[in-house]
Amino acid sequence: MQLPSGCRVSEDSPLVARVFPEPPHPYRSPFQRDRGRIVHARAFRRLAGKTQVFTHRYSDHFRSRLTHTMEVAQIARTVAATLGLNEDLTEALALVHDIGHPPFGHAGERALDDALRAHGLRFDHNLHALRIVEHFELRYAGFRGLNLTLAVREGIVKHSHDYSAAEHPELSEYFLDQFPPLEAQLIDLADEIAYLTADLDDGMEAEILKLENIRGNVQLFERFYVPMAAEFPGAPVKLVFNEALKRMLNALVDDLIAETSRQVNTAGVTTLEGIRKAPHRLAAFSPEMEALRLEAKQFLYRDLYNSPEVTQDHDEAARVIQELFETWTRDPSLLPPSHVSRIAEEGAPRVVADYIAGMTDNFILAQYADWRNRMSRI
Repeated sequence: MQLPSGCRVSEDSPLVARVFPEPPHPYRSPFQRDRGRIVHARAFRRLAGKTQVFTHRYSDHFRSRLTHTMEVAQIARTVAATLGLNEDLTEALALVHDIGHPPFGHAGERALDDALRAHGLRFDHNLHALRIVEHFELRYAGFRGLNLTLAVREGIVKHSHDYSAAEHPELSEYFLDQFPPLEAQLIDLADEIAYLTADLDDGMEAEILKLENIRGNVQLFERFYVPMAAEFPGAPVKLVFNEALKRMLNALVDDLIAETSRQVNTAGVTTLEGIRKAPHRLAAFSPEMEALRLEAKQFLYRDLYNSPEVTQDHDEAARVIQELFETWTRDPSLLPPSHVSRIAEEGAPRVVADYIAGMTDNFILAQYADWRNRMSRI
């Protein structure tokens, strides 16, 4: 399954360049150093307190944004190793891919984006992640940010989305007219594999999803549940479920590896330049698996993400973010001094959004409760 070596991002590539030049490390590669900087970042630690699907009302057994990130990294590194790609770069990209998410998961992101739209602005978690690693993280005396390699910064921007140079001239250094390396292309698909299987698991644990509904609506799961039930006839249902889910994940990974290899070979690509200039992204699922993936995703949206229980949390998240955003935008003096100092240059709406985006679920709920208590005394 290994791809031509020229498809791999090498350790002597121009993509290892940093904005602020640094001497090489005696025993760590540039991408290993990036991985370490990401793991030690404050924004990375905060992922432990941010929603994946289930918020504070549920058990702490469910995935957080941090544990989800670790699962994506495991999958992505396995795929990269099998294909002969750069494992350290791939892992760094997987670890950083969700660092720009606000509290309350995608519900929080939508609420922040809606709030900013009223001011002619937008919230994009990929672009916010870039601002975090370039500007907000303060760990080094010689420069702001983490001073990550160009390869990692490009992957943050482009792993899941292609941006227009006309709409985003500020991103011109990130080769917007080309696709990213395969190491970055893999991240979005590893993310899909991780959350599709994990959310089925957590949805069952939360007793929102029912086994019979999963079996009847997710063909890829049913394909493995039937033989597992036959192989383990006396096992508890949840353990049979686990065996089927594990094999569903493996099938998705196997297909991603095989189809990406097939796409690269069919295109006759042997170099990174060829990956970048291909007619489409070459990391992909096969058509059959893509249809099965889409079916599973549609089921999760219908029966889990849009369920009354989860929708209640989404509505609460939107209300908390909207009310605090409006309050702090009207009176930015309520913000910490470090944020107030940025308002003259960046404007209150963007600064307030940055402040909210950095919060964990519990912190923003504490801020909201404090604000409500103060309002009740007025």
